Amino acid sequence: MQAQPRFIRLFEEISAADVALVGGKTASLGEMYRALRPRGVTVPNGFAVTADAYRYVLTQANAWEELHAALDGVSVDDMEDLTRRGSRAREIVYAAGIPKDLETEILSAYRALQREYGPQSSVAVRSSATAEDLPTASFAGQQESFLNVRGEEALLDACRRCFASLFTDRAIHYRVDVGFDHFKVALSIAVMKMVRADLAASGVIFTMDTESGFRDVVLITGSYGLGENVVQGAVEPDELMVFKPTLLTGHRAVLRRSLGSKKIMMVYGESGTRESTCNVPTPLADRERFCLSDEEALSLADQAIEIERHYSARAGTPQPMDIEWAKDGLDQCLYIVQARPVTGVAPQHGAVLQEYVLTERSRVLASGRSVGARIASGSVRLISSSAQAAEFASGEVLVTDSTTPDWEPIMRRAAAIVTNRGGRTCHAAIVAREFGIPAVVGAGNATERLSTGQKVTVSCAEGDVGNVYEGWLHYDVRRTDVARLTRPRTQIMLIAGNPELAFQQSSLPNDGVGLARMEFIITEHIKAHPMALLHPERVADEAERRMLEALARGYRQPGDFFVEKLAEGVGTIAAAFYPKPVIVRMSDFKTNEYAGLLGGRWFEPREENPMLGFRGASRYAHPAYAEGFALECAAMRRARETMGLSNIKLMIPFCRRVEEARAVLSHMKSLGLERGKNGLEIYMMCEIPNNVLLIAEFSELFDGFSIGSNDLTQLTLGVDRDSATVAFDFDERDPGMQKMLRLAVEGCRHNGVHSGICGQAPSDYPEIAAELVRLGIDSISVNPDTVVSTTLAVLEVERQLAAQVRRDVA
Repeated sequence: MQAQPRFIRLFEEISAADVALVGGKTASLGEMYRALRPRGVTVPNGFAVTADAYRYVLTQANAWEELHAALDGVSVDDMEDLTRRGSRAREIVYAAGIPKDLETEILSAYRALQREYGPQSSVAVRSSATAEDLPTASFAGQQESFLNVRGEEALLDACRRCFASLFTDRAIHYRVDVGFDHFKVALSIAVMKMVRADLAASGVIFTMDTESGFRDVVLITGSYGLGENVVQGAVEPDELMVFKPTLLTGHRAVLRRSLGSKKIMMVYGESGTRESTCNVPTPLADRERFCLSDEEALSLADQAIEIERHYSARAGTPQPMDIEWAKDGLDQCLYIVQARPVTGVAPQHGAVLQEYVLTERSRVLASGRSVGARIASGSVRLISSSAQAAEFASGEVLVTDSTTPDWEPIMRRAAAIVTNRGGRTCHAAIVAREFGIPAVVGAGNATERLSTGQKVTVSCAEGDVGNVYEGWLHYDVRRTDVARLTRPRTQIMLIAGNPELAFQQSSLPNDGVGLARMEFIITEHIKAHPMALLHPERVADEAERRMLEALARGYRQPGDFFVEKLAEGVGTIAAAFYPKPVIVRMSDFKTNEYAGLLGGRWFEPREENPMLGFRGASRYAHPAYAEGFALECAAMRRARETMGLSNIKLMIPFCRRVEEARAVLSHMKSLGLERGKNGLEIYMMCEIPNNVLLIAEFSELFDGFSIGSNDLTQLTLGVDRDSATVAFDFDERDPGMQKMLRLAVEGCRHNGVHSGICGQAPSDYPEIAAELVRLGIDSISVNPDTVVSTTLAVLEVERQLAAQVRRDVA
């Protein structure tokens, strides 16, 4: 009868409770292999060489005393001392070798793995420290791993190198920083099937939005080749985001996606050492397509949600997860190769909302992906190697190509970080979040555009794009205790348009979005006139035609590009506030604004006063734009039906006459957007005096109205709000305008439809907001920066009204 192994544990024998025996990484792999495979989570099989084996190796070699001599009293601030002592410690552990009985156990388990996967299969030999992947400290990347290891001798050598890597310089430094004793930490080794991602793709998954702390999405990043390029930020990866609530109800759709440049891919040689890996250029055709199909992304999202659900149940509290995935180019399967709790992400702390707001601007010196939703100023320090750590002073802005775990002592002292390469899940991004500092990653040529000593402000508080501004700029930090903010009877909704800020804005106290503007999405994310995409042959400028072609490259039809991007932008806003209502206004460009879109000048008439011209509802069924409106409607159907975001309501702007309203609603019905079907509500902007005068007739056609105070003031007072000459006469507080507001709100209440306002007036003039509350308006929509002050003002008016009622009753 074969003896039970002393130092080997199969993945099927390991649980999350075995951190002390096999380390955090392997405990998680074993937990998933044992508990989650029946629930569809695919984890490569393998075994652990336990932490007891590490201690046994050093005890058998009488190495403990030598190790203490090498490490006791090490100064991590003295790089020369750290390097010398770390090198000596690694030499001691490697020289200890592997005792024969341990060698026999390792090779026996390895041969069993070969029987499962085939004699030609290779393995990954991965370090797993007993203080690693913990909720309070990640220890990510501190020890070494070895890939594509083949053969028994190579496996044993990789195990010796793994044991020795417990004392890399960066691991020693990190343990001192976070207060772990070097001799109370041991190292286990995971030996597992090698997933041939060098022949396919790999990446990182977060079960939350890393920048806002928004919990209802799965963020998947990926690139071709081995995953280290994504983790270390050597490439700009693809990003795909999936919305959890609607995925769980059967709506299998990607919420939004961003195509990364993926310029290089990492492959490896036969030896399997880290030194044998190399980067090669990614073929252009692969760079221009996503490394994952939608269905593969959804499969990974399914697995990520199962992992999060499992670990949350174990922790007894929601547990966002940081997950590594890899696709095997041989069997085409998607594998989960690591999972750990997310550390250091959410910028909001408890019930206190913290917002960084830049109060001035200057020249933008560099831009990239924003990390951290914060702002910091400092002097630039260009660093090309971690060996330059002594040159870096606390409070400087670190600017470099990319970072690795060796850089963490420098990063800890930085005011902000800027890298040429990397995505939101790269090493620089993860460490910046953990240390609570802003970072701009994937900035392209930041090391060329910035110079040491230059004063800059790094802003990551303006959405997905992070900017490096010239000089030290002023900014505010606003803190609001939202837990104590009572909700008023009157709904306080937001005016939104930028999908990149939606998750962050959703943490504000709100009752949904009263106005989601389509125009920002079209201008910033689509950039092209819809008719130009559909009819490029009518664009007479060859350069514009080439730009239109480039935008739609990779799509079956150019119109598909417009539909997908618009649906993703609107869908992101709707997901951020789900299941609260999000009222989306159909496009309301004027002809001069449409003409400014790529290719637009070939489809738009020149008008003397575009404010009163071919805009809003008049365009939707008109032959000059009907095809473009059909794309808008297709995008809204995609967001509502395919993505499952049924909280989207639609709103028609600038509808002049009742007959026009009927025509537009009939046209929308023919395009699959029928009022009442699938719960669809359609609102109308109330911004023309005729809308107020005929509120009863319009109420028969729409579910509600949102007063557009800007246009209603313009048309009530006869003032062109674009004219600087007569701007002094534009005043929403005019008595005539106040009467219009009263008639509109009373008309809605009399006809039993929703009344709201989404113009600038309530944000600018608290007295207007107060009067609307007294009139009984259902909702007030304001800009995000005034939502708290408006809420407080409305609460005070409602308190006064309630007190008046009590006095009247008494």
